[in-house]
Amino acid sequence: MTFILASTKLWWYVSRSAGIVGWALCAASVLWGLALATRALGRKPSAPWLLDLHRFLGGLAVTFVGIHMLSLMLDPFVRFGFGDLLVPFASSQYKPGAVAWGIVAMYLLVAVEVTSLLKKRIPLKLWRGVHLTSYVLYGFATVHLLTAGTDRFNPALRWCVLVSVGAVVFFSAYRLVGPGRAASIRSAKRARSAPVSPVEHSDGEAS
Repeated sequence: MTFILASTKLWWYVSRSAGIVGWALCAASVLWGLALATRALGRKPSAPWLLDLHRFLGGLAVTFVGIHMLSLMLDPFVRFGFGDLLVPFASSQYKPGAVAWGIVAMYLLVAVEVTSLLKKRIPLKLWRGVHLTSYVLYGFATVHLLTAGTDRFNPALRWCVLVSVGAVVFFSAYRLVGPGRAASIRSAKRARSAPVSPVEHSDGEAS
């Protein structure tokens, strides 16, 4: 009887775990981008794997968000449909407001990843503008986690959220007023006045 009950809740457990991992990957991607942008890893990180890791974290976040959404549709209890997971406030099955935060975060995540893949084919200004919404994405995903997730009362998860929010706020402030700000301004001016090579493009613009 216990095995049957556990198996019927399989997709709910998969959805919960995938959602938490997806949020953690988004947080890690934002923090890693901030570490690159604030020169926390050096004045001008040149190792290609540093930027590749940032991109990998974002791509992996998309994968786990996809698993999160698919498992919600397969779960026999809540019974989410395509519209419930793609249209904000369309769901009447489970906390429509909380779910809406996650839907908007999902669209922002897709926008950031798609423009990152097309980075060499779109204007730099457009790419940078969309990429900066990563902060909004992280905020919306965090609100979704704390309002929709059934694990939101877990002390360990709350501490992880608190630490990540504190780190994002600290590095964001450091980026605005820290030693790397002048270098970022100079890089932006060079980018507006000259073609940007792949190495120069990755310098300080990975948030």
